[in-house]
Amino acid sequence: MRAPAYVAIFAVAFSLKADEKKAILDQKIELMRGLEAEYATVKAPLPHSKKPLDFESTGTWSKDKWDAAGKQFGPAARVGDLVRITRVGIEKDAIILEINNGMKDGSKWTDHIQIGVGGSTAPIGQKQTNGVTGTTIAVRFKGSIGDVTSSEIKKMLAPVLDFEKHSATEQYFDTLPPEIQTAIKEKKPVEGMDRDQVLLALGRPLRKSRESKDGVDFEDWIYGEPPGRVMFVTFSGPKVVKVKETYAGLGGSIAESPKPPI
Repeated sequence: MRAPAYVAIFAVAFSLKADEKKAILDQKIELMRGLEAEYATVKAPLPHSKKPLDFESTGTWSKDKWDAAGKQFGPAARVGDLVRITRVGIEKDAIILEINNGMKDGSKWTDHIQIGVGGSTAPIGQKQTNGVTGTTIAVRFKGSIGDVTSSEIKKMLAPVLDFEKHSATEQYFDTLPPEIQTAIKEKKPVEGMDRDQVLLALGRPLRKSRESKDGVDFEDWIYGEPPGRVMFVTFSGPKVVKVKETYAGLGGSIAESPKPPI
């Protein structure tokens, strides 16, 4: 029996809606992977601000408002300082970039990153310019963000942040084993990575889950959402011990977190 016309129309509409949701999810993942944990050199003074500093997608911003925020709350970073994007928020008409943990943490992000040298470790923050702290920038769009990419966001921010000059990133990257460097370039997590290296490869996970088995603690970093690929990066202690990728289809149940390795 031939299906009624409205059934066919509904099926087409449902398929288009599913494709649209997948495209939005893919864009969100690309933006987060391409922006989170990225380093940039400051080209214009960044003030502290309790509210996100507005920056137009056209590459312009209100210098008067930024100056006023600086006078009220002080500087977050000066020209020439190296900063890092620590969180990305995606809204209908804006991309929110938290710089150096925003205003909620007065410490420098580099204070928490250590590099091993000769069997010992030392925070790379010791080499950073004093006074570099945090703030938040909101890249505002007229209407919606459209299909903007992370590379386009970086170009928009070029007047205030230079993503091409990230010597500290390169120095840290050069200390890593070749296989870890390759995995980061290919944006693929591998066993043996630590959390900083996974952040460089994939950005911040969408979700985290923890469990304990036989007295051993495991933590899953979960990337992706149905419909589409879902990746689980499992840590035991500071290192990745397992990577599992699966696919959750539209209308199916959300992929369950893999069991920790025995």
